[in-house]
Amino acid sequence: MKILIIFVVVFAFLASMRVSSAAINRFGTSKSVSLYRIKYIAKTVNLSLAIFYSILLITFLGFEYSQISIFLSSVFAVLGVALFAQWSILSNITASLVIFFGFPYRVGDHIRVIDKDDEIMGTIEEIALFHVLIKRDNELITYPNTLILQKAVIKNPNLNKPQKSEQKTAD
Repeated sequence: MKILIIFVVVFAFLASMRVSSAAINRFGTSKSVSLYRIKYIAKTVNLSLAIFYSILLITFLGFEYSQISIFLSSVFAVLGVALFAQWSILSNITASLVIFFGFPYRVGDHIRVIDKDDEIMGTIEEIALFHVLIKRDNELITYPNTLILQKAVIKNPNLNKPQKSEQKTAD
């Protein structure tokens, strides 16, 4: 019976990985997201599925609660200390998922990030797992995902082009 349970859970895990990867690929392609970015998101979702199905398998196999709780409390203690020390990494990964599914800007868009210290203006070159690369003249600016979600961003396709009033005075 346990072998059948293992087989069913593993089959469900593989099927859900395939379905979620296909859905992420379709969604990413429809939004013109780079393949590099789609792969990162798919890996993150697949890791979450692996954790979920591992917990499900352990539950169905009948391990005692005390055995599981001791193991999980040890793992969560180590992970909690590591993630607390590296909270910005976790928040950037979470922001990366939000950007993938709901960010209104694409690679190639001209944007201006409103920041009281330095207004960043340029073209989005890449949206990575931890940061957004913005090209301004000859500079390549690495801007953290969490900050780009927290700051006001103005999308302007004519950002780097001269305005009509500037063109008239030049003529």
